[in-house]
Amino acid sequence: MQKFSINTFPACLNSSTSKPTDKNKKTLTKMVKSNVVPKSYIEGVQTIPPVKITEPRQVRRVLTADDDPIGLGLFGHCLHVVLYYNKAAKEDSGWFHAGWMKESLARILPDQPIIAGRLRRGDVDDDHQELEVVSNDGGVRFIEARVPVTLSEFLDSKSRQDAETELVFWKDIDEQNHQFCPLFYVQVTNFDCGGYSIGISCSILLADVLFKGNFLQKWAKMHNNMLYKNNVPEIPIFYLPNLKKDRRPVSSSLFSSNTRKNNGQTFIFDIDTKSIDSVNNTFSDKLALLCVEEAENKLGSKMASEFPLFLNEPSRKIIKVEKCSKHEDFNRKLSRGVSSEGWDCLGAEAVEFLGGNQPVHVSYWLGSISGGLVLAIPDSDPDHEAIYGGKIMVTIPKENQI
Repeated sequence: MQKFSINTFPACLNSSTSKPTDKNKKTLTKMVKSNVVPKSYIEGVQTIPPVKITEPRQVRRVLTADDDPIGLGLFGHCLHVVLYYNKAAKEDSGWFHAGWMKESLARILPDQPIIAGRLRRGDVDDDHQELEVVSNDGGVRFIEARVPVTLSEFLDSKSRQDAETELVFWKDIDEQNHQFCPLFYVQVTNFDCGGYSIGISCSILLADVLFKGNFLQKWAKMHNNMLYKNNVPEIPIFYLPNLKKDRRPVSSSLFSSNTRKNNGQTFIFDIDTKSIDSVNNTFSDKLALLCVEEAENKLGSKMASEFPLFLNEPSRKIIKVEKCSKHEDFNRKLSRGVSSEGWDCLGAEAVEFLGGNQPVHVSYWLGSISGGLVLAIPDSDPDHEAIYGGKIMVTIPKENQI
């Protein structure tokens, strides 16, 4: 393998390793000043399974109160996270990290094999087949891409929020053939300057893994351990520039994404034991309504009169999905155990896939929110199955989206 050393390198936000023509420079400048969304080009697609077979398989049942997974948006809702990184060394690039990520991701997946699973119909029971997520080692879809602008131009662009859909890949779960659809995507995108982004798209059914399991932090640690195994990072075996001599992008007709732009604002509430339903040992829909009201007051925007509530119940290994109505009454005393916090509770701002190189920016949003949604993620004691707190995420659409 080739080796290279990590040396001081000018920050990508202030420099560029590429030498665009005068015509290209004018085009890029025009893009930054306008609302034109730069297009990304997919260079490689691969499926990454866990490095070892998952035994026994994990199963997470999906319960829908009115048996209407399509109406509840079950197949489209997803969490997007984009981490932006400067070029930290002469040979550092998204291509370099993507090559190593294919190995580090495969090695960390056995810690959370459900991420590499698929949605399927369970056993027939009284003529009803429940949906369930099973860790069948189907794999994570991994995409390598490039976008023909520098990182600074992209971040400074007026159209950045719309353009971020080019940095994350997501395909809605097929309503009929969901057993073949990935629930977790990773896209590494290279900018002209040598900087890169790492985009995560995760089905709402698995979003709790990113919050509770420290998955990104553990993955980054595994990644760094592999990079520095011989003290000096090496060019990976799966280094796309060495493997793909033909630089033509992958046909969009073969791999098309339907990622939605950020059309809402999300509030995250921290819940302590004072607000837990001690009788049923779970979060209640009344608590969700309280958080919705708090979010509406802070934003000055309104949730739709009915919206989906995704409620994880870790002790029962299920996720309940039900329609929630704002017209229901709730006890405002529940607010004693509720406090608001930001996306930083996810810890992505400190994720270093190359030691010492933290993201210069991180973006988060929930896709396909329609009239809004609520996601409840309890924290539980695995030994006693007692819930001792957790998070409730409330996403309210922009006024013109309801």
